[in-house]
Amino acid sequence: MKRNEILVIHGTEYEKLTKQLLEEADLAGMIGDRKKRIGIKPNLVSAVLASQGATTHPEVTEGVIAYLQEHGFWNLTIMEGSWVGGRTGEAFEVCGYQRLAEQYGVKLIDAQKEPSVELDCGGMKLHICRCAREVDFMINIPVMKGHCQTRITCALKNMKGLLPNFEKRRFHKLGLHKPIAHLALGIPQNFILADSICGDLDFEDGGNPTRMDRLMAAADPVLLDSYVCELLHYDTNEVPYIGMAEALGAGSKDLSQAHIRMLNTPEKTLSSPIAGRAVKLSELTSEVESCSACYGYLLPALDLLDKEGLLKDFPEKICIGQGYRGKTGELGIGNCTKNFRHSLKGCPPTEQEMYAFLKSYLQERT
Repeated sequence: MKRNEILVIHGTEYEKLTKQLLEEADLAGMIGDRKKRIGIKPNLVSAVLASQGATTHPEVTEGVIAYLQEHGFWNLTIMEGSWVGGRTGEAFEVCGYQRLAEQYGVKLIDAQKEPSVELDCGGMKLHICRCAREVDFMINIPVMKGHCQTRITCALKNMKGLLPNFEKRRFHKLGLHKPIAHLALGIPQNFILADSICGDLDFEDGGNPTRMDRLMAAADPVLLDSYVCELLHYDTNEVPYIGMAEALGAGSKDLSQAHIRMLNTPEKTLSSPIAGRAVKLSELTSEVESCSACYGYLLPALDLLDKEGLLKDFPEKICIGQGYRGKTGELGIGNCTKNFRHSLKGCPPTEQEMYAFLKSYLQERT
């Protein structure tokens, strides 16, 4: 497929549709040499079933593996590192990837246990898991979904799973957008197959899936992320890393020059989803350099409280993030706010722990 193309297919037979999409894109032709080392990078942010809208459907990854092996490619490795606080091995098991690896004879790499190498990525030095640099062709299989800190996550941000945990934390200290953009140069993506089956359009760890039954293929991660912004009614300026990645030469965000090809039509008309619930809930927080897992658990906890009608006239901002280390205040979440008057311990605390802690705090105030 061409660099300015995006291919879209709809349906519910995910493995079959994946193979059809890859044939149309001529992925085998794009790879060429059958001896190439091929990396497959799904999104397994945590041990959550794909039906919850957070992780890559195993049927899609199975379609990729089956297609590649049918075309003579056997040097395949699935590589991923769950978010800080999560265990990749548990995600491999729960999400069906351990079974896939055993069934197809594919190697699994837990990037959380990988050594890293320091690279100059367009003027920014980043530590990247060695496995990501030891492939000849990288296939990215992200989930199209919302993100509580960056609005959207799809192609570009999914590569963050191939960083050591200490670098993931540093990304948040650096504000996420700039290092994500530079990461596009550190881990080039040769082909992207986006799982847009039922992503959660607000929370990256799932729980509120929106059914879309759609797969999308592209060769340009910047272009695909720009298209995701359009689908979710965001301007690309609201997701700064997209423009930053374009400026670094990682791709183009110009959809006016894109050729978007629909390979079929959906069986029923898709609603036009509008994300933004997480943005509204974030107004109750004071977030400074928080890790994705910690902040990603807080907003769903607030969502539960909101559905119970408990967030009206919330008394103060909830502080969260590395920027609060050593500081004092009234209400905080996580070990970084341990000096606060009311603080929930954990790195990170779970969503249910946050929910119970905040509910108790609110009840004490009334």
